[in-house]
Amino acid sequence: MTDFIRLHAADNVVTVTRPIEAGTAIESAHASGLVPRGHKVATCAIAKGEAVRKYAQVIGYAATDIAPGDHVHTHNLEFRNVDAQYEFSTDLRPVAMVPEASRDTFMGYRRANGSVGTRNYIAVLTSVNCSATAARMIASAFGPDELAQYPNVDGVVAFVHGTGCGMAGSGDGFEALQRVMWGYARHPNHAGVVMVGLGCEMNQIDWLLEAYGIKKGPLFQTMNIQDVAGLRRTIELGIEKVRAMLPLANEARREPCPASELMVGLQCGGSDAWSGITANPALGQACDLLVAQGGTGVLAETPEIYGAEHLLTRRAIDRRTGDKLIGLIRWWEDYTARNKGSMDNNPSPGNKKGGLSTILEKSLGAAAKGGTTPLTGVYKYGEPITARGFTFMDSPGYDPASVTGQIASGCNLIVFTTGRGSAFGSKPSPCIKIATNTEMYNRMSEDMDVNAGAMLSNGVSLEAMGREIYELFLRVASGEQSKSESQGLGDYEFVPWQIGATM
Repeated sequence: MTDFIRLHAADNVVTVTRPIEAGTAIESAHASGLVPRGHKVATCAIAKGEAVRKYAQVIGYAATDIAPGDHVHTHNLEFRNVDAQYEFSTDLRPVAMVPEASRDTFMGYRRANGSVGTRNYIAVLTSVNCSATAARMIASAFGPDELAQYPNVDGVVAFVHGTGCGMAGSGDGFEALQRVMWGYARHPNHAGVVMVGLGCEMNQIDWLLEAYGIKKGPLFQTMNIQDVAGLRRTIELGIEKVRAMLPLANEARREPCPASELMVGLQCGGSDAWSGITANPALGQACDLLVAQGGTGVLAETPEIYGAEHLLTRRAIDRRTGDKLIGLIRWWEDYTARNKGSMDNNPSPGNKKGGLSTILEKSLGAAAKGGTTPLTGVYKYGEPITARGFTFMDSPGYDPASVTGQIASGCNLIVFTTGRGSAFGSKPSPCIKIATNTEMYNRMSEDMDVNAGAMLSNGVSLEAMGREIYELFLRVASGEQSKSESQGLGDYEFVPWQIGATM
């Protein structure tokens, strides 16, 4: 491995692969000082105000004159809002679809409505924070000893949150919460659902049932604490309801299902400079393989494609799809402005320590998770995803809120790349974690499922790493536990995005 990586001939910076000292040769220049691993060095003079380029794209502008060999980072690189000239459907690459008869399979749970799950949980879902304790106590009543009688049930999980009241009864926030509740209530990874409310909250369970046409039955039950007459009785009744569901849920059996039934949430967190060089492109390669099988990849985190959205509009299947994506970008610009924020409030301190200087640089790396196939659909947060192929769902960059939306939209598997390291799980959909660098993978081997850092340290090709990740999709979807599952993660990561005022 050389001392640095040049990503494109048009770039005026390179990324160093180890800490380097002053005087180290960097192409035709010499480092003017110490540069941390993963950080950028200028390869030519960059005048104040001139664009700094990486991935052959603008990642910011020189805040001062930068000399060849200078360390380029937050001290001399400034962010400016995107002012792109968008192209639509100019980079549509044909997908070599695998014939249906030859498609890969995994062992999934085929539900009565035709959807396919990768896990078999019973969910205790709350409409409001006021019923959170009841839901947790109901779920906690079912420990390993009782669940051992039902080997086909993965567990009883409480999905509780901090909202549901003190909010407007219409508008973006209310509608997003309703979509999340519907998505979890009808998720294919749930064999049964018990919904628990207080009774007087803004987010009424009955409104949800009416709006989405949900019918009660043996595997779908609801109750309100006020109607049942108190917390203790609600917990006792909830335990009875779940106990009656367990034998029915245990009747589910895994069966061969085509890979086209996989909907994979593409996620990143704790990113570093290697995210856009190893793990994200490798996940993009795996997404391309999935799309060729007829499956679906779901990119999200709208603030973290800011500065890379023009690359996605070129892949949009039509102008309408591209315009929907740009509409989300404009909404986020307004959202941050009216809350006196900036689209550059990301990268986080950890991202910056790992070598990422601006949101533009982070976004260009993050967008690589989406591979190269056409963008077939753009969706609201938690909206049911109906298109096959590579899609996009609006969400914050905050990982738990973003993944909650992806799962509500139908993702039955989550794949999460990380460079700094992340301890994250996402019940009911298993979460696969991919390390961007070998050092972190070795340090956090109990948390990481794949070492994409081997692309640098061992010379593993992009194609081979993408294939490794894709094949892990199939194994985990068939029941193999991911590292996060084996550690019990996922009970506290249900975080619906709160939009609007709390009143």
